[in-house]
Amino acid sequence: MTAKTADVWLPFPAEEIEGLPDTFRYRRWDGEDTFPADPAACVFYVTPYMKSSEVTLRPLAGMPDLEVVQTLTAGIDHVLDGLDRLRPGVRLCNARGVHEASTAELALTLTLASLRGIPGMVRGQDREEWRSGFYDALADKSVLIVGYGSIGAAIEDRLAPFECARVARVARSARTTTRGPVHAHADLPRLLPQADVVILSTPLTDTTRGLADEAFLARMKDGALLVNVARGPVADTAALLAELESGRLRAALDVTDPEPLPAGHPLWHAPNVLITPHIGGSSTAFEPRAKRLVARQLHRFAAGEPVENTVLITE
Repeated sequence: MTAKTADVWLPFPAEEIEGLPDTFRYRRWDGEDTFPADPAACVFYVTPYMKSSEVTLRPLAGMPDLEVVQTLTAGIDHVLDGLDRLRPGVRLCNARGVHEASTAELALTLTLASLRGIPGMVRGQDREEWRSGFYDALADKSVLIVGYGSIGAAIEDRLAPFECARVARVARSARTTTRGPVHAHADLPRLLPQADVVILSTPLTDTTRGLADEAFLARMKDGALLVNVARGPVADTAALLAELESGRLRAALDVTDPEPLPAGHPLWHAPNVLITPHIGGSSTAFEPRAKRLVARQLHRFAAGEPVENTVLITE
């Protein structure tokens, strides 16, 4: 298949993406029931954003010449189950660089809102109640970021002006950054009891699934706040519910397990929890950054250069 006869599938209209190479035919598909063309001609597939795994993976079995799968999410867990449908050598790329600012903003929003009691004040406003009093500040708090990739680093950038007493960092393996050391997961039992705020920003993997389990939560200090902007299954929902209902911990969750959180689930009404509907990357920052990433990737692909953000290659 020559480049001139090859298709690229996009979730945006091609005319809305500035600077696309004219090497390919562009087909818009954002998860609709009907495909825009024969999937067999597709060589570069930009997946729909915030669609189910079932929708996202549906065309893959019919794409024998596919060379790149480009997600528009930082995580890739929603496409992993479909990779066995692809031939060897297909590159899977994530959207590193697209979601850092938006997700970090929300992590800070959830942290500040929870500490300062904003959810209760909103409810009080609905009832015309004046809820004065003293509330926690972020200043002088110790913060632990669990998952120190590009999003974790962006969160720390936004914490910098808030005069935290300490920011500790944890990732899969230990390393040193310009801001200080990054600890390995093995150090969590020592670090958790020191943190007033624990922010989860790690990818969902076999290692991190259920990371914030009963033992993890039990090591957090009384009154500490757990903020999850990672994936819902990184935290054990039953264990978290038990801690919330006891009043020992607080939580601010952009992601839940299950998700979407169904009506009647006890997490909706647990004490000291703030829930947002997985909107970490869903802001006005998303679309322009996503389109710039897609254009940049397609220029590299058309030129025969390695694409960026490759997280795995099918075997």
